[in-house]
Amino acid sequence: MTEPTPLYVGLDVHKDSIAVAHALGQCADPPVFLGAIGTRQVDLDKLIRRLRTKNPALVFAYEAGPCGYQLYRDLTGQGFDCHVVAPSLIPKKPGVKVKTDRRDAVALARLLRSGDLTAVYVPTVDDEAIRDLCRARDAARLTLKDAKLRLKAFLLRLGLHYVGRADWTAAHRRYLAKVVCPTPAQQIVFQESVRAVDEQVDRVQRLEEELRELATHWRLYPVVQALQALRGVQWLVAITVVAELGDLTRFDNPRQLAAFVGLVPSEESTGPRRRLGSITKTGNGRARRALVEGAWAYRYPAKVSEHIQRRIESLPKPIQDLGWKAQVRLCKRFRRLVARGKHPNVAVTAIARELIAFMWAMAKAVPISA
Repeated sequence: MTEPTPLYVGLDVHKDSIAVAHALGQCADPPVFLGAIGTRQVDLDKLIRRLRTKNPALVFAYEAGPCGYQLYRDLTGQGFDCHVVAPSLIPKKPGVKVKTDRRDAVALARLLRSGDLTAVYVPTVDDEAIRDLCRARDAARLTLKDAKLRLKAFLLRLGLHYVGRADWTAAHRRYLAKVVCPTPAQQIVFQESVRAVDEQVDRVQRLEEELRELATHWRLYPVVQALQALRGVQWLVAITVVAELGDLTRFDNPRQLAAFVGLVPSEESTGPRRRLGSITKTGNGRARRALVEGAWAYRYPAKVSEHIQRRIESLPKPIQDLGWKAQVRLCKRFRRLVARGKHPNVAVTAIARELIAFMWAMAKAVPISA
């Protein structure tokens, strides 16, 4: 029995409305624009009943954006095929200068029918929850950094400069407790700035404690533990990479994974000339930043330090061996790249590209639940 010809439905999703267009498969007829509907569940159910009168086989697609994956989960929960597509990879004609919701919905339906859309990875509800908590902790860290910089800049304008390392140690805080500003108004600004820093410190600690507690029950937590066998990959780096990228084994090979995080060189080749440029910087920027930060640890000679030993003592022997293999290779490679005249920033980017490949190998060696 042959499969029915599907009806391809393009959805241009917004906060308060969804523009809908559909195109019949295996034909060249132009897509049909149905109009805009609301975003309530009852509006979506009414649309599905209307479309099923035309064709029972429905395939949906909409762009990834701030509205998230709830529409995807609603449609797949009802048994429909749905694709969340990458907006940056949608083919667009450079000469078209008019953009409307109608045109976007029609284009999605037409490109879905022709197979020219690239779907993104949709995390599970639990995976997305851990990722949101990890991002909240990172946002609090950035807010804390800004609060510290504002306080330091304010003191510098008053000619008050701490001669030691202003890293908020006990000595630094004792210095701040003795600061007296020239005027009462400036003293208020100073005290409020100190309080803002303390509040953000407490916020980061609270979020990190919640993250550590909830992550232990996460299905990908064994991968987080295994990745800590790698040098430079402590708990925060490991949880950030896994939370942002999800299941690393969904990639067929480490080259695909490196390309996904934008660590492969760009290329502009034509004819006999092959020209490579800087890294593409596509994909997930948070995971790429964590990888580069971890890769800086390989500028030192290979060594199993006390911290690394504590991290790997409860891990299986194959994972420990893979961590040591990675350390020997990457430390040697960093020294060779620098000796050839490469800038350290370029060398550490190459190390980060190989580091994600070792992470992929470790994830393949760790069994995880579905």
